[in-house]
Amino acid sequence: MIAIHNNLRDASFQHRWVDYCKEQKIPFKLVDSFSNTIIEDIKDCTAFMWHFHQFDVKDILMAKPLLFSLQQSGFTVFPDFNTAWHFDDKLGQKYLMEALNIDAVKTWVFYDEKTCMKWINETTFPKVFKLRGGAGSQNVQLVQTSENAIKLVKKAFGKGFPAYDAMGSLEERFRKWKLGKADFKEVAKGIVRLMKPPRYAKVMGNEINYLYFQEFIPNNDSDTRIIVIDGKAFALKRMVRENDFRASGSGNFKYEQGEFDIRCVELSFEYTRKMKAQCVAFDYVFDEMNVPKIVEVSYGFANKVYDPCPGYWDENLSWHEGKFNPYGWMVDLVLKQANGQ
Repeated sequence: MIAIHNNLRDASFQHRWVDYCKEQKIPFKLVDSFSNTIIEDIKDCTAFMWHFHQFDVKDILMAKPLLFSLQQSGFTVFPDFNTAWHFDDKLGQKYLMEALNIDAVKTWVFYDEKTCMKWINETTFPKVFKLRGGAGSQNVQLVQTSENAIKLVKKAFGKGFPAYDAMGSLEERFRKWKLGKADFKEVAKGIVRLMKPPRYAKVMGNEINYLYFQEFIPNNDSDTRIIVIDGKAFALKRMVRENDFRASGSGNFKYEQGEFDIRCVELSFEYTRKMKAQCVAFDYVFDEMNVPKIVEVSYGFANKVYDPCPGYWDENLSWHEGKFNPYGWMVDLVLKQANGQ
């Protein structure tokens, strides 16, 4: 039997997992992961699945400790340690990419002001500044000059950066409202959050005492998202915002097979094997030599956005046209792992 965390978020994988289990007559039960008796509650199960979210207060506090504790006891979980330890942690991803020799966009991280200032005086700009966490291009900005970078240094090693960028969020909500991709309630919510940030920002506190910069690679009108699950891959191209360099969160997508460089698919299978991960979403851009480079990785994604995908590739890079169910792939993978396959 599979235990599935009972999550009320519409975008949670849970709903798709439950539907698949019902269709395939796979025994499952919904559980409350926040119960003090959760370990006892799932003792009659062979696997545990939880699509935890980086912006949920309770998920932030205890999802990874619970999942990884269960895994250490021999329990099969999704996502497991190799899949999720670096989720929403760009600092961790930097070291992971370098340790595994994964071809990623060059990144610099500094933990003291003096070293960072020396680098700023020797490097060239623009560079991309990011905080370690954030989705949909939140907490990402293009730093055009050394003067701009120095201001970030003073803030990073001073009061730090709030985990939630209230003004950036409001601007993004307003942009989507103008494009007809959000209603005005979202804009109003953004205005309220200027004065009252979401609770998760208070839990996470200020991002402080580090600076993360990434090489800026110009002339990309999009990024390529490849998701690999159990030897199968599907894709999405995200177009950059107008008069911007950021693609994540733009809401402007392309899906057709011909949009994708097959090298990204091939590399994604290779990198997933290196990471020994259950599910990975890889974000690529192309450098000046047209070489695909990883920007960042994730285990989670917004499920409805990928429903229009017209097919998927297998590990032989053969294309399979037609609708598919990646959430069912996750369930099947967990069952195979629980059975030692």
